[in-house]
Amino acid sequence: MKFSKRAQAIAPFYAMAFGEKAAKLEAQGHHVVKLNIGEPDFGATPDVLKALGELQNGAPLPYTSALGLPELRAAIAHFYKTQHDVNISPNRIVVTAGASAALLLLSAAFVDEGSKVVMGDPSYPCNRQFIRSFGGQVDLVSTQASTRFQLNMDLLKKHWHSNTQGLMLATPSNPTGTSVPIDELKAMCEFAKSHGAWRIIDEIYLNLHHGDANAKPVSALSFDDDAFVVNSFSKYFGMTGWRLGWCVVPESCVNVLENLAQNYYICPSSIAQKAALKCFTSNSLAVCESRRMTLVKRKDIVLNGLQQCGLNVQVVPDSAFYVYIDVSHTGLTAMDFCERVLQEAHVALTPSNDFGECGNQHFVRLSFASSEKDLRLGMERLAAFMRSIA
Repeated sequence: MKFSKRAQAIAPFYAMAFGEKAAKLEAQGHHVVKLNIGEPDFGATPDVLKALGELQNGAPLPYTSALGLPELRAAIAHFYKTQHDVNISPNRIVVTAGASAALLLLSAAFVDEGSKVVMGDPSYPCNRQFIRSFGGQVDLVSTQASTRFQLNMDLLKKHWHSNTQGLMLATPSNPTGTSVPIDELKAMCEFAKSHGAWRIIDEIYLNLHHGDANAKPVSALSFDDDAFVVNSFSKYFGMTGWRLGWCVVPESCVNVLENLAQNYYICPSSIAQKAALKCFTSNSLAVCESRRMTLVKRKDIVLNGLQQCGLNVQVVPDSAFYVYIDVSHTGLTAMDFCERVLQEAHVALTPSNDFGECGNQHFVRLSFASSEKDLRLGMERLAAFMRSIA
């Protein structure tokens, strides 16, 4: 059986691969501290879980519109008003089967064979795989700690070509937990727009900022109304396995995305959508904010622990729940470091091979979305491992 060139070219997702290795160790009786997956340990809020229970009464759950439930689209639009001071028509909200489905729809809508798209490196690997699956050419731009591992205007101009058709940015970013400064983001969006290129902005971690509780994070929609903004119920709302996300698009694009969604997956999960309406109650939002502050405390535990281990975090994250660790001084590649830490210390991490292709193989991503108990134990085990290789 011959697989397609697309299937043969795609790389494994190492975060999941190390999860499978960790599962094998656990099956052998070992306890593994899993800091490799970006999955909050909180789960959905109590209001959402209560709604889910009420929906499990045997009543039919028919298909919804491919664009999502009207009341959920309206709730998301209201969320932008209250959380980001942006007025968005519910007509512009496309509810999707996870943020991945939003990226799938947008890639299908705008990427043709040979389309050139600029992205930063490191970045979330699936984003570039979507572009390539539709024949696009990803122009990966290597970033450094000096730019907080994010694209900026200087890099964008240097790597812009006459046939560049799109710009994809994630701010805040996975794997680094860093954000693009607002003035820089605005300038890049204006530059791309002036060259007739579309902008996809991944804001999945936007509401998991590490700032003051009264500070409203700025969405790219506040200054680029024509941008395509992707978000998800997975991270801030703790609903990873529910597979529910959304994107905000110009009204002129809604019908095209609706046609694609109808053909690709019919509609998002009916029961997930109905329960997700309770994400926007005052109780749920208060719970999510409390959990956000808990993640900030967990970050401090990890940063202090890594410092005591002698592991270097070049850029302190300002959002999300990741730290990007430089392990070059150990003499090990990222892959070797993760393999040895897993086998010898029983801590699962993710190598930078997942997130970059520009040659930097000396970073490791740690997720501090796990419990405080696991984080402290993980730091103890990392410290012992570092002493063993000193």
